[in-house]
Amino acid sequence: MSDAHLGAPYHKKNIGKEGFVRPSHENPDNDLFAQHEIERKLCRWFDMVKTDAKTIYLLGDIFDYWFEYKTVVPRGFTRFLGKLSEMTDMGIEVHFFIGNHDIWLTDYLSTECGVIVHTEPFIVNIDGQQFFLAHGDGLGDDSRSFKFLRKLFHSKICRIPFAAIHPKWTISFAHAWARHSRESGEMLDYMGEDKEHLITFAKKELKRAPDLNFFLFGHRHIMLDLMLSRSARIVILGDWIRFFSYGIFDGENFSLEVFEEEEA
Repeated sequence: MSDAHLGAPYHKKNIGKEGFVRPSHENPDNDLFAQHEIERKLCRWFDMVKTDAKTIYLLGDIFDYWFEYKTVVPRGFTRFLGKLSEMTDMGIEVHFFIGNHDIWLTDYLSTECGVIVHTEPFIVNIDGQQFFLAHGDGLGDDSRSFKFLRKLFHSKICRIPFAAIHPKWTISFAHAWARHSRESGEMLDYMGEDKEHLITFAKKELKRAPDLNFFLFGHRHIMLDLMLSRSARIVILGDWIRFFSYGIFDGENFSLEVFEEEEA
């Protein structure tokens, strides 16, 4: 699964049909309630899948913002972090891919929660099928401005002065930037096969590595399952803001599912 954006101010109130809550500066009580509800719902999903999961892949932007200082970590997310630790203690492999919202993640989740952290795309063979796994940001996008910003945010040198600024200012800046990212394209509807950067990237990568069977991505906040060839598919996993979706591979078949889907 991907794109839970824990801590974001735009999760649905009650995770139901009432619509989106207002940002925190307008209605902080509803905002905090919605954030806890999405975290509880995600933990219920973990409780469901841990009964038979061999490996769990979290494909990025699980947090809306995450920054680890040398001796402290962001406030909140205790339910989620506790559930991660519970699953890894049970022997379940949990892989965490950094996204463009949780870039500056270092060793906290690996040392405290036992997860395997990935900073780059990862290719893995699962029951004879080759999976290309990544969050998806930066793949297939040749925009110079995007490449510059991505390089800036991935810079270890830039991390040092950022860490010196009081969190009161950096967190406000981060959430403002997150809203900008959503408004500028992350949550656009499906734009068509010829305009989606991740599809373009997957097609080029498939020419280079024709033995790949699955490309799994997050980032775009859409649910997509598209055949690229007779033996290769691209799947974009949706999100946990609008869809509460996830993928399952049972050794033979892959499917996109929706957790606790409401009846019409």
